[in-house]
Amino acid sequence: MNNFEKNIIIAIDGFSSCGKSTLAKEIAQKINYTYIDSGAMYRAITLLAIRHNLIDGINVNEEELNKILDSVQIQFKLNKETHQQDIFINDENVSEDIRDIEVSDQVSIISKLKFVRQKLVELQRKLSKNKRIVMDGRDIGTVVFPDAELKIFMTASEDIRAKRRYDELVEKGIEVNLQDIRKNIKKRDFLDQNREESPLRKADDAIELNNSDLSKEEQLIWIENVLDEKFKK
Repeated sequence: MNNFEKNIIIAIDGFSSCGKSTLAKEIAQKINYTYIDSGAMYRAITLLAIRHNLIDGINVNEEELNKILDSVQIQFKLNKETHQQDIFINDENVSEDIRDIEVSDQVSIISKLKFVRQKLVELQRKLSKNKRIVMDGRDIGTVVFPDAELKIFMTASEDIRAKRRYDELVEKGIEVNLQDIRKNIKKRDFLDQNREESPLRKADDAIELNNSDLSKEEQLIWIENVLDEKFKK
């Protein structure tokens, strides 16, 4: 699979905490593609909004946030130690900060804003001008890259997703409550599917992957088989 020579875009969409990023990173590394985490972009904007006190409950000071976005630069840079893409706001590495539970709880409020999505979709398309990328998110196969050559839609049970997210945060030394995470996932699912701007939905030509009972290794084998069947003929 390391000699995969097709120049394509692989779009991976799905519900929160399904392991989209993990699978996207692994397949990108496996086939020597660039991985881009679109969700990290929305988390970065959410972190900015929190730091500038622009979120009050479910209300956002959109005018001020829009002004900030005009002067901010979001970049991905390869971490030579982890061999993963870190995300930077201007010159600050915020890869860890954007995974905070407060950011997770607010990101759906920010990601539904039309001007935020327009700015980030424009940036995402620029990053893909030479193809050979794997990008995951909520609307990659439906809005950002509707003509992507391969679209995957990932899902898993709510309980499985909550436990995976809980284990991930605990492993990083972050104190969290499993019930709070379950509530956060339920809330994000509802907001993602019901927002007016680019709601989460499965593209008509996407291949569904329910990974509730699949290990990381089994998921990687699954997508390798899909690539073989679709592009090696």
